[in-house]
Order: sequence, then C-alpha cells, then structure tokens
Amino acid sequence: MQRICVYTGSNVGRRVEYQQAAYALGRELTARGLGLVYGGGRAGLMGVVADSVFSAGGEVIGVMPRNLFPREIANLQVTKLYDAGSMHERKAMMAELSDGFIALPGGFGTFDEFFEMLTWAQLGIHHKPIGILNIAHYFDPLLALIEHAVTEGFVKDEHAHMIITAENPGDLLDAFAAYTPVSEDTGKWDNIPEP
Repeated sequence: MQRICVYTGSNVGRRVEYQQAAYALGRELTARGLGLVYGGGRAGLMGVVADSVFSAGGEVIGVMPRNLFPREIANLQVTKLYDAGSMHERKAMMAELSDGFIALPGGFGTFDEFFEMLTWAQLGIHHKPIGILNIAHYFDPLLALIEHAVTEGFVKDEHAHMIITAENPGDLLDAFAAYTPVSEDTGKWDNIPEP
C-alpha cells in the first residue's frame, strides 16, 4: 500500500472533532509512509488533511477538474496537482492512483465518491479496502440505512461488510494493512456477466 484516497468535505462542519480527526489522519498516513490522494482543494476538511500530510513531509496528490479551481480554491501546497477533464475523470484518476479509500465527514460529494468506490468493489472492478472514519458518530445514520437495505433485501450482507469502520485513524489504517480482498478477479468491466 502506497497511497490512500480520502473523501471529505469542503466545509469543516460544526464540530471541532472533525478537524481534529482530519489532522490526525494526515499525521497517521505520513507516519506510516502512506501518501494522500484527495480532491485537490484547500478549503474545509480536505484542506486540513492535505495540510497535515504536507506539513509533515508526506506526499499529497490532488485531482481537480479545472472548472472547479475557482470554486474549490486549488491547493498549491501539494506534491502534484492533476487537472482532470471532468468529475468522472477525477474519480477514475483518484481511484487509479490509490490503494484504498477513506471517507471522513462530508456532504453529497463525499457520499457520491464513497458509494462509487463501494459499488465498484461490489462489481469486482477493484479489490481495495474502503473505510469510514466515523468521527463523533457522523456516519451512524448512513450505516443504519445500509443495514436497513440489507434487511429489506436490496444489499447483500457480504457487500455491506466490505465497509471497514473505525473511530480513530490508527485503528482504520491497521484494518487496511490487514485487509484481504474477498475475490481475486482481475477487476475489469468485461468480467461482469451479461444479464
């Protein structure tokens, strides 16, 4: 494992614990020799985690479509900033550059990115760990919704259990280090059976 992709908000949220956790995750990544891949902005929690890694001497790779540079305020304190052509290219590039995915508190963009990687894992497109850093129980309602989807027969139990959850960065990254993929498929779209 060389790099971890972190999905999180362009806002800091209402609790100081969110910022503290983003900072702690950045330090933990750097201490373990893991680089950061993220959305490339300097605002909100994404800026906190990036600054934490960068200031500790770690690798920070940002990926941002050029049309978002003014809105998200591109972070120039990065090892490398990729200009993606679109949001779809951004997500694909972030996935390609990363060996695992972590969601911190965030909004619709965070949910979108997290669920896309979870869906890709469900389909066998990748076999990388996917985790939630559940700071101040932010993700409890989301996890309850996923369990409800299992109960109602829309999500298989084994797919719901692909999500690794922890309340502190060290425990989450320990679980990532011990992660073993469920399947050893090549992870290509052409492995998906025809309906």
